[in-house]
Amino acid sequence: MNSENINHPPHLSKEISLKEMAEEISMLYHYLLTKWGVIVLSGLIGGGVGLAYSYLKKPTYTAITTFVLEDERSSSGGFGSIAGLASIAGIDLGSGGGNIFQGDNIQELYKSRKMIEKTLLTSVAIGNKNQLLIDRYIDFNKMREKWSGKPELQGIRFSTRDTSKKNLNKFSRVQDSIIGVIVTDINKNYLNVVKPDKKLSIIKAEVVSKDEIFAKSFNEQIVKNVNDFYVQTKTKKAKDNVAILQQKTDSVRSVMNGAIYSAALVADATPNLNPTRQVQRTAPIQRSQFSAETNRAILSELVKNLELSKISLRKETPLIQVVDEPVFPLEINRIGKAKGILIGGALAGLLSIAILTLRRALKSIYIK
Repeated sequence: MNSENINHPPHLSKEISLKEMAEEISMLYHYLLTKWGVIVLSGLIGGGVGLAYSYLKKPTYTAITTFVLEDERSSSGGFGSIAGLASIAGIDLGSGGGNIFQGDNIQELYKSRKMIEKTLLTSVAIGNKNQLLIDRYIDFNKMREKWSGKPELQGIRFSTRDTSKKNLNKFSRVQDSIIGVIVTDINKNYLNVVKPDKKLSIIKAEVVSKDEIFAKSFNEQIVKNVNDFYVQTKTKKAKDNVAILQQKTDSVRSVMNGAIYSAALVADATPNLNPTRQVQRTAPIQRSQFSAETNRAILSELVKNLELSKISLRKETPLIQVVDEPVFPLEINRIGKAKGILIGGALAGLLSIAILTLRRALKSIYIK
């Protein structure tokens, strides 16, 4: 026996030629032609299912807000020299909230439970009455009907809170659990926050819902809540500096005014002073004048630092400019009848072709 035949058996070394592949494809094509009835029937059934789905599938509404967010990457600029001078006087004109919200962090802030919960608990005017957004969510998702068999969920209302001394303005454990489920669902199926272009500072917040009023109201409220939180956090340190310096400035000014008033009061109290008793007037007046001069110098520095802090606060206040906001009627997303028939028929037809092809391949393997 040839050693080459032992190492390379004929059935393993045999390769499929292009001609054989073409013949196999041709045979498969003719096989599928013989099954045209099955494929057409599958397509018709799939088209019917697609048509039924287009009837049963409720349309969704999309509310979109786009806004420009200030880019702080070059914020230090020429202001660094002013901040350096202020630091010599012991005043921190730092960068406020720093760069906490740079990059994708602000997008994650939109998805936080705190922001979504605060938005859900916002009361909005719907028709002639006010309603919490979370109650609106529960209503159009028919969650109360699903809770009918659960006694602990009967009568759950979010407009009332546990106002006991230890749990002032707190929700019950069941209410917190429901909020957690709703927040997860909104993050997964309702809310989408993206930057359309990574090079730009434009952010798009999108809310998709079966309820048009909920989509618009939730979108407006969460954008407002997140942007307000963003501004407060970014400017917190600068505002604290301004408040401290303002308090110190007012205090020193009050002491200085008191010293000036005291000097005048001493002079008025001794109109006909004996020349041999000048100590009764001179010492108190000079002491008051010294105190006034000292406080005047301190006040001058504090006023300068206060103005620098106010400049820092204006600098740290971010620019958030809304470009587009949702207006009625919102963009509606629905599957049309023709589209449902086409997609359903195409998917069913392709599925039937795949099944027939697999069936033929398995049959040929068993025959061999």
